[in-house]
Amino acid sequence: MTASSRQVLLVTHTGRSTATTSATLLVKRLQAAGIDVVAPAAEAAELALPGLAVWDELTDKEQHDVELVIVLGGDGSILRGAELARGGETPLLGVNLGRVGFLAEAEEQDLVDVADRIGSRQYEVEERVAVEAKVVVGGAVVHRAWALNEISVEKAERQRMLEVGVEVDGHRLSRWGCDGVVCATPTGSTAYAFSAGGPVVWPEVEAMLLVPLSAHALFARPLVVAPTSSISIELLTSGARGVLWADGRRSLELPTSARIDVTRSEQPVRLARLHQTPFTERLVAKFALPVQGWRGVPGDDEPS
Repeated sequence: MTASSRQVLLVTHTGRSTATTSATLLVKRLQAAGIDVVAPAAEAAELALPGLAVWDELTDKEQHDVELVIVLGGDGSILRGAELARGGETPLLGVNLGRVGFLAEAEEQDLVDVADRIGSRQYEVEERVAVEAKVVVGGAVVHRAWALNEISVEKAERQRMLEVGVEVDGHRLSRWGCDGVVCATPTGSTAYAFSAGGPVVWPEVEAMLLVPLSAHALFARPLVVAPTSSISIELLTSGARGVLWADGRRSLELPTSARIDVTRSEQPVRLARLHQTPFTERLVAKFALPVQGWRGVPGDDEPS
C-alpha cells in the first residue's frame, strides 16, 4: 500500500456462504477501483483472496488510515464493526445479509452500486448518539463500557428478580423489582428497547431512553430523558446478582450494591450514508408496515 492509496476495512460473517460470495464480489470491485482492502485475520484467512491484507486491531487501529469500515452481515456484525471503528473518525457502512438489518445502509443486491459509490466517494457521513457506562463498586470505578444501541442491566439468575433503585440526574426516580433496565440510544430504540415496549425514536433526536424490563411496580413506563442527563442504576442488597450488557455483545457480572452510571458518550458513532432515505420509509420497509389503502397527500408515491 502506498502512502496516497485509499484503504477500507472489510468485516464479514464468513460462516455464511452468501457472505463469502458477497465479500469476494465487493473486494474485487473495490480493488479494481484502486482501493486497498484489509480484513481482520480470521476473515482474511477464510476468504483467502488475492491482495486482501490482514488488519491488526492492536497496531493498525492507531494509524487511523482506514477510510471506511464496510460490514457484510446482520445487525450483530454491524455492531462488531462499530467496535472496530471506535476510537477514530472512521465511518461505518453496513450491507445487510441478515433478516431485519436496521443498521444497514444497503442490501445484498446493491453490492455493485455500493462499491461504485465508495470508489467515487459518493457517500455522506452522519453521527449517531452513543452511550457510556461506568460501574462503581465501593466508590471506585471498576469497569467502563460503551454502546451504540443500549446498555442493559439484567438479572443473572432466572429464578430471582433484580431489586434496583433508579436515579435521573442524581435524583431518585423509583425502586423496582424487575428483570432489568435498558438504557438505549435513539438508534437502539428499534432494537432491545423496542422489544421491551419502548418507543421508536427518530435517529436525529438527541435523547436517551430508560426502559424497565418486566418491572413489578405501578410506575414502570418507558421514559425519554435529555441527552445531557445521567441515568444511575443501583443494585440493592436485597436483590439478586446482575449482569451488564453492552449492545448484547459484551458483558460483565455485577455484584450486589454495584452502581451503574449511564451517560451520553462524548464520541458518537459515524455512519456512512449512500442515500438520504427518510426514517419513516426505513420503518415501513424493515417492519413491513401496511401503508396501502389510503390516498395520501399530493405527490405521495402511492398511486391515486
